[in-house]
Amino acid sequence: MTLALAPDELLTTTRTVRKRLDFDRPVPRQLIEECIEIALQAPTGGLKQNWHWIVIGDPAVKAAVAGIYRDCYHSDNGARRHTKDHDPTDQLAKVLDSGAYLADNMARTPWLVITAGTGRVLESPTMPEQSRFWGSVLPAMWSFMLAARARGLGCAWTTTHLRREEEVARLLGIPYPEVTQCGLFPVAYSVGTDFKKASRIPASQVTHWDRW
Repeated sequence: MTLALAPDELLTTTRTVRKRLDFDRPVPRQLIEECIEIALQAPTGGLKQNWHWIVIGDPAVKAAVAGIYRDCYHSDNGARRHTKDHDPTDQLAKVLDSGAYLADNMARTPWLVITAGTGRVLESPTMPEQSRFWGSVLPAMWSFMLAARARGLGCAWTTTHLRREEEVARLLGIPYPEVTQCGLFPVAYSVGTDFKKASRIPASQVTHWDRW
């Protein structure tokens, strides 16, 4: 069953979900499969279709990946979060706090979904080479999030584990460096579905007409 969201509402209320992930409610495998099928309809540069989806439900494997993620997160953000603890109203402090919560609880998520792309942009790639690679994976990742939101699921677009990408590749049997991991989604039902628009810079401040 999908939520009755108009296109504009779906596009403007699909958020990275951390503290509102329901760790105790099982998510049917079929829903993950549906989200991936929809994601594969995303644009793909040069018809590359170079994407791969590694879906992890085994508790032991999830715990191993989550442990790597947790260590990477706290190594990156521990000191930074501490400097913001004095101001609980600070938006960055809230993001870091929810990020820490996700890092500490990721193993409880029903599914972890790692996206990857065949190939690797090495050394000094041209701009078209970079665009073709990332332009064939990132739109599919966003489509996955939209499909998940429409089904009452929440997920967080994360990349922190990529600091130890090769280690995760060995753990999951991903060919490295032939295949590049691009991100990780912890996926669960969201607690409630009433997400709001995010606070963003007004379009008028970032829109340029005819020239910069």
